[in-house]
Amino acid sequence: MDSIEFLNLIAQTVYDKKGANILGLDIRGLSSLTDFFIIAEGGVDRHVKAIANTVREEALKVGIHPIMVEGEESGDWCVLDFGEVIVHLFVPQQRLKYALEELWSEGKIVDLKIESLPKVS
Repeated sequence: MDSIEFLNLIAQTVYDKKGANILGLDIRGLSSLTDFFIIAEGGVDRHVKAIANTVREEALKVGIHPIMVEGEESGDWCVLDFGEVIVHLFVPQQRLKYALEELWSEGKIVDLKIESLPKVS
């Protein structure tokens, strides 16, 4: 699985767990730490923790293990480092406070492939 496929898997997982404001950033050439960020929100800390747990489970299913996970205890800001992709999950207030989108504004927005669920009539 290449980085873009993995990025889309993570974005879909976050969406499926009702994560909000999902953004993919391509920061290749801007950082020596990683190539891509996924930045997203959960409504409250428990929601962020649940999203983080599910992201980790889905990554493990495709044989990708996190190098590091931080912030699961508090749930305000959880970081899952998968090497080429780092996932930042926030509660809304923390996302505004740390403003990663502004900090990495030179990054390119990635067109994430997220399939929405069909509406039930």
